[in-house]
Amino acid sequence: MTASVVLGLCAYTHDSAAALLVDGQMVGFVEEERLDGVKHSKAYPEHGVAWLLGEAGLSPQDVTTVAYNFDGRRYLSALGQLPAHLRQPASRTRALARARSFTTVHRRYQSRMRDLSQRYPRARLQPVQHHRAHALYAFLASGVDDAAVLTVDSLGELQTTTTWYARRGDSRLTLDLRHAINDPASLGYAYGAITEHLGWRRSDEEGTVMALAALGDPARFRDLMSRAIRLTNDGFTLDPTLLALRVLSSRYGRVTPAFADATCPPRPPTAPVEPVHADLAAALQERTEQVMLHLAARARQLTGSGLLCLGGGVAMNCVAAGLIAQAGIVDEVHVPPAPGDSGTAIGAAAVAWLDATGLPPTGIDHRCYLGPAYPGLTLPATPRPGLHASRPAEPAQHLARRLAEGEIVGLFAGALEAGPRALGHRSILASPLNAGVVERLNATVKFREPFRPFAPVVLADKAADYVRLRQLSPFMSLAAPVTDLTRDQLPAIVHVNGTARVQTVTREQHPFLADVLAAFGEITGHPVLINTSLNIKGKPICGTPDMALDCLVESGLDALLIEDWWVTK
Repeated sequence: MTASVVLGLCAYTHDSAAALLVDGQMVGFVEEERLDGVKHSKAYPEHGVAWLLGEAGLSPQDVTTVAYNFDGRRYLSALGQLPAHLRQPASRTRALARARSFTTVHRRYQSRMRDLSQRYPRARLQPVQHHRAHALYAFLASGVDDAAVLTVDSLGELQTTTTWYARRGDSRLTLDLRHAINDPASLGYAYGAITEHLGWRRSDEEGTVMALAALGDPARFRDLMSRAIRLTNDGFTLDPTLLALRVLSSRYGRVTPAFADATCPPRPPTAPVEPVHADLAAALQERTEQVMLHLAARARQLTGSGLLCLGGGVAMNCVAAGLIAQAGIVDEVHVPPAPGDSGTAIGAAAVAWLDATGLPPTGIDHRCYLGPAYPGLTLPATPRPGLHASRPAEPAQHLARRLAEGEIVGLFAGALEAGPRALGHRSILASPLNAGVVERLNATVKFREPFRPFAPVVLADKAADYVRLRQLSPFMSLAAPVTDLTRDQLPAIVHVNGTARVQTVTREQHPFLADVLAAFGEITGHPVLINTSLNIKGKPICGTPDMALDCLVESGLDALLIEDWWVTK
């Protein structure tokens, strides 16, 4: 019997990625940027596909289905909005350009499908509705049997916000759409627009704006933001006099002159960050939290489920997700390790398998370490000029001691993580007890804004001593209020707003990191470390040994532990 080989792709747009299912079992997943070195790579994921097929012992001719993470035919639905946009004075001048841009994107989609049909002439091409891919992946990653699923992003074809009810039983799975909000009402668009206005890259640096928000006063622009993003009974809308009607072209700005007049001029990326910028960020973040809490309550009402899965780019707003988790709206909040568009490669493959069989794929729940690994890596004594490699007898104990002494160390071990957070396989670790470690991390290792906080990783059974969180947070998805103990003794991991974006670790999830945390706790009294991603600003997380060695050479890291090799300068 011929195997079912489903290749899921996020390709030709930002965050290129690939996933592979063979007979419904997850083989792996990888984001192309981690292999080609281009952050948010838009390329066809050639490196990722080659690795996946190699892992499965297959060739492109063996692929039976290529599942693409957009159904580009649905872009043409935007043309039906044209008369309404022409009637509104605030959107009239952009209405035709918007319609043309959606038609252009539809043509590009057709070109992409032709390219894929040439690459995989024996495969069936299955375009997958973008939000359905987000939602199914979010649900499968949670490992639960019944949940509301809320997907919030910038744009998926025409949808921007969807609520689903997912459940499985007797080996079957159903995913029912309960409510949808279409563009131009888009929370992701609004956050990206104001991120860009504040001088950072949209679809990349929204997290910087989220961090900046803690330094500002939301009251200054609260009324304006309430007008720009207005709550409705079943969701929200955007005011086109403040946030301009979307045109799928970078030539068209996203905030209006009226918005700039009421707030501040656009900030050049190299300009100083002033209080007005922090205040605007604070108002945006506050309104985002209000909208997300409203949508979460609506999802509970529409589905009756006490569990909530979040997907889409806005799900990466860990402060909003953390507030939902603390609010009592639902019992638990689950965010997959890759909630953004890269994760829809998994979702698209899962949808294709579900549609063909009625069965959920396996090997996705609770898994984040899905990418390339390098077991048996051998390094010479001098892997690069000026670098020195050796093998400590007890790597976990050795690493814990060096961290306790104040060193900043890169960790490259096991299979590559999925998603934007380093989760202990491609991480930079440091002691939160060292008063100057945050400044040194920012100044000589990460080269990023000094107001951005560093996240902690903690043993799961000790987490309650350090954060006030009602559930585990294995994928570093939730910001939680810290305890007095943390505030007093570990201020390096506390953001200005009194929270920390925590990763909780169990021995089952990551035995080596659990050993390091336990050993560090024995030395210092606190099984807590700073955990940030193994990269420097502007570059992706290091997916290969060469990239990790480059990071050591180019940054202020003291050392790199790479597959049990201790490398120093």
